[in-house]
Amino acid sequence: MENKAGLLKAIGEKKAKVCVLGLGYVGLPLALRFAEVGFPVLGIDVDRNKVESIKKGISYIRGVEFKANSSPAIAASTDFSLLRDAEAAIICVPTPLSKTRDPDLSLVLEAARTISENLHPGQLIVLESTTYPGTTRELLLPLLEGKGLRIGEDFFLAYSPERVDPGNDSFTFSNTPKIIAGITPNCLELAQALYSQIVGKVVPVQSTDTAEMVKLLENTFRSINIALVNEFAIMCDRLGLDVWEVIGAAATKPFGFMPFYPGPGLGGHCIPVDPHYLSWKLKLLAYKARLIEMADEINREMPRFVVEKVVEALNRERKSVKGSKILILGVAYKKDSDDVRESPALDVMKLLHEKGGEITYHDPHVSQLAFENQLLHSISLTAQTLSTSDVVVVVTDHAGFDAREIVRHAPLIIDTRNLTRGIQSDKIVRL
Repeated sequence: MENKAGLLKAIGEKKAKVCVLGLGYVGLPLALRFAEVGFPVLGIDVDRNKVESIKKGISYIRGVEFKANSSPAIAASTDFSLLRDAEAAIICVPTPLSKTRDPDLSLVLEAARTISENLHPGQLIVLESTTYPGTTRELLLPLLEGKGLRIGEDFFLAYSPERVDPGNDSFTFSNTPKIIAGITPNCLELAQALYSQIVGKVVPVQSTDTAEMVKLLENTFRSINIALVNEFAIMCDRLGLDVWEVIGAAATKPFGFMPFYPGPGLGGHCIPVDPHYLSWKLKLLAYKARLIEMADEINREMPRFVVEKVVEALNRERKSVKGSKILILGVAYKKDSDDVRESPALDVMKLLHEKGGEITYHDPHVSQLAFENQLLHSISLTAQTLSTSDVVVVVTDHAGFDAREIVRHAPLIIDTRNLTRGIQSDKIVRL
């Protein structure tokens, strides 16, 4: 067990070089965390702009700060052959859906093939990208064993799902428990040793399939509960009730209830995508994940529900969507984020644009946005831009938005996030 002992020693002394493949919202913070505790770290990405930004000490992710030639410092490159010098290689590449909404693991497989080409004895490989149960064991393991090295003796393979929540200052890498699983007991031991250096609590599970399922449960749980409150919003609208009041009152129950809140739809890379990985996998086993598919249907219809509210509100003012000046407040998928991936704002804007609305937007964190074959720029949020809009649609409730100023100057407001809570005005139409 020379390879295992040597790697354990290198990890314990923080001499093991950690290579992170993929320097996005997951990979960059992970690389910085390893560097912060003293490991030599190399980040590899196909995007030259990201690599050059890191070399210059310029962060391209909101809330992630670092400086060049200072601690923590990481090296960055587009050269994947540098993997041969790494004792630990961690895959943090995106796992999107294809156009047919099937799992697209092409980036994971590409990363695994590249690692295989540079694999050497005493190397630990960890997959962090979200995927369906069986991926690490069924896809990565055969690729890595192809060079003739023995799993659990010559090289080591593990899975540890990412648990990054961009913009959350309360829960970071260091205080968020980390799920760990290995293909063999030796793989698990080494992965635990590595991640114990950067997190306060490591939670081992019995198999990589289990760890992959844990991540899918976490995000499916959120997807389904968001769908539940979104449907409650629609039902409360039909019944003439305030869904925000209903949820607030229910949340006073000290047991058996966890508040979730409605909105204009799901956004980000995880919640709209991850449950489909599980649903797809179960289809292969002749099982239909009914609750997942129903939740997805409800959540995907929320932008249309928002647009219906805009149409109804403008009709009451004897106006049509066509030709109306519509100001969208917030295009990021979540509060105080600059991430527009899968943002429901894009769907709301597209639907309103198709009805003839003249669309502008303001987002303090997103300066420009590709929309309908053009590049939109965030306009200034002033008394004039508010008052000259026919309707203002709050899609993202950034902390910097002054609800009272918005209500004071905007002629009509569709509030999908309860930004204007506590303010009474006939101008406001809440979700």
